Amino acid sequence: MASKPKKVDKERPEADDEEDGTEAEQAGKAKRKLPLPPLKTIIIAVVGLIVVAGGGTGAYLMFAGGKEGAVAAAPTKPPAFVDVPEVMVNLSNVGADRTQYLKVKIVLEIPDAALTAQIESTMPRVMDAFQTYLRELRPTDLDGSAGLYRLKEELTRRVNSAIAPSRITAVLFKEIVVQ
Repeated sequence: MASKPKKVDKERPEADDEEDGTEAEQAGKAKRKLPLPPLKTIIIAVVGLIVVAGGGTGAYLMFAGGKEGAVAAAPTKPPAFVDVPEVMVNLSNVGADRTQYLKVKIVLEIPDAALTAQIESTMPRVMDAFQTYLRELRPTDLDGSAGLYRLKEELTRRVNSAIAPSRITAVLFKEIVVQ
């Protein structure tokens, strides 16, 4: 490639040398100076690295749990169970021709066997809470699994309020008959 002839300033021959020097300096600076990426790009890159590192750490911790040197889980106590006497009540059915009855056999699941004595001593209070609640139920309240789930949750809440400050884990049904 041919270069263009340079104009020579007849009055200032040294000006020609200065222009060549400044152009060379500017070209060198342009080559050395790299454009900085925008701030948005830097933030996205940092967040991406954090997400990848967090995901890798989470995967390692999740899948490396069964290896040697891992901390063993503390052994849990098996739950204890307390039988509640059988409950038989007539259901509330306004305007119905016949009376319907509900017969329930319940077991209380407790987190510790040491609570058995306290529950046994408050059993009259627990039975009273069951009787008063169950007598107000209508046969339609017990329809389907959703009805039984609501019954179980309500009985658990009532037992916990009767034996407060202790708590039971769950109410379990051994038998439910609506007749």
